[in-house]
Amino acid sequence: MLLAKRPQEMFSTTLIDNFLNDDWIKSFYKKVTATPAINVIETAEEYDMEMAVPGLCKEDLNVQIDENCLNISMEKKTETEHKSEKKNYLRREFSTQQFYRSFELPDNVEKDKITAKVENGVLRIVLPKSAMMEKKPQPKEIAIG
Repeated sequence: MLLAKRPQEMFSTTLIDNFLNDDWIKSFYKKVTATPAINVIETAEEYDMEMAVPGLCKEDLNVQIDENCLNISMEKKTETEHKSEKKNYLRREFSTQQFYRSFELPDNVEKDKITAKVENGVLRIVLPKSAMMEKKPQPKEIAIG
């Protein structure tokens, strides 16, 4: 059996620290952005949509109505800068997160009265129902002649 001497630098704590660095792990998971799930609650007066958007503010989100579709999108760009005092090393990291969801609106929604707000990491969209569409048609007996 032949033994080979390995250089100490290969297994130094610096190499292991760099590999297991929190920034590396965070940047890996930031690239995998999932579309948030949406809860839809129906009451007699409205539809209430809730979407978890932790860490986002209203400037990051966009809610639009295009014809009969409700479109929800998000784009967030971040840039971090790290400086080291030991070396003249400067590192910049760019990150972009985004998603897009689209929903077809029911006919009984009053599109001009839809409201949206972000509070405590939850985007809440309220879709009021129109009064004239609330009444469900009653069954009617048709006489056979």
